[in-house]
Amino acid sequence: MPVDSATARVTVGLDNGGTNNNATVMDVTGRFLVDGMLESPSHVTEGPAIAIESLASALDGVLKDTGLDRSNVDAIGLSSPGPASATGVISSRGSTNFVDPGWRSFDYRGALERRLGIPVTYINDGNAAALYAHMTFFGPQADRKSSLSAIVGTGLGGGVVEAGRVVVGATGTAAELGHIRLQLDGILAPGQPIPRCNCGSTGDVESIASLTGIEVNLLPFWLGQYPDHPLVQVPIATAAKRVRDFGDRGDEMAMRLFEQQAMAIGRLFSLGANFLDADAYFVGGGVIEASSDFRDWFLERVAQHAEFRNEQRAIVRVAIVPDGDMAGARGAAMAALTGT
Repeated sequence: MPVDSATARVTVGLDNGGTNNNATVMDVTGRFLVDGMLESPSHVTEGPAIAIESLASALDGVLKDTGLDRSNVDAIGLSSPGPASATGVISSRGSTNFVDPGWRSFDYRGALERRLGIPVTYINDGNAAALYAHMTFFGPQADRKSSLSAIVGTGLGGGVVEAGRVVVGATGTAAELGHIRLQLDGILAPGQPIPRCNCGSTGDVESIASLTGIEVNLLPFWLGQYPDHPLVQVPIATAAKRVRDFGDRGDEMAMRLFEQQAMAIGRLFSLGANFLDADAYFVGGGVIEASSDFRDWFLERVAQHAEFRNEQRAIVRVAIVPDGDMAGARGAAMAALTGT
């Protein structure tokens, strides 16, 4: 989208993932200058130094795409998976994405700011998507509303937004929704093992409602119930990524698996209704990057399994995070503009 490079003032959102970076640009009015995904390799498995250079390249790439340069940029929003502090210091234990020893206790935000010479704001990727959903959905009323978002990906991320601001907590790890343990009665089928999470817990939201949960817990069980299913002959990691395509086609086994995911998210929202009493509950991530029929079915099942009080159900909205995988980068740009 063309702009006047002589006068334009913008913020840039950089969404840093395990495989790719996605970048976007937003002007001071809140208008996004990039319409779709603009991805480039993130190289995070190769350590911080190379990852920082990859982010610098992503910045220059998105600026070139919009006809701007670094002199037009007032601030940058960096989003990444956690665990990390509110100021962007990676956990001393690293994480799934940040396995290289150099990441442990690495000041990601500060290092990128020093490399670019531009102010950088850090935000957890789940929080970034949650912020974008909240601000987009509520518009001018955003600062008077609250929301809870569940972002289904490799894990289960999310965020809580209160009065238009992300709740980050004392150490930056508020709203680690994936590791909230659930009552499993009614979710698991007869004989189904209690699902285990990579964090070491059992029966938490992520152990069910995530790609990892599908691969490690749900799909091995359901393939045992459907021994003639085509995915039986496929390596489990590949099958986990393909099962959503079967759900799109209404496959019975896939639908039973995704029903369990919808129930888990619904119960998460039930808990949220008791401690937050939010105006809206959003679902995002790969599970809704599907056909409109499947997406509508899944969202309907989430809403049905969420136990809201009658007063809440009269006003609460359960909705999809808009713009899919672009939400992280766009939320990061919003955070940089507002200092959230």
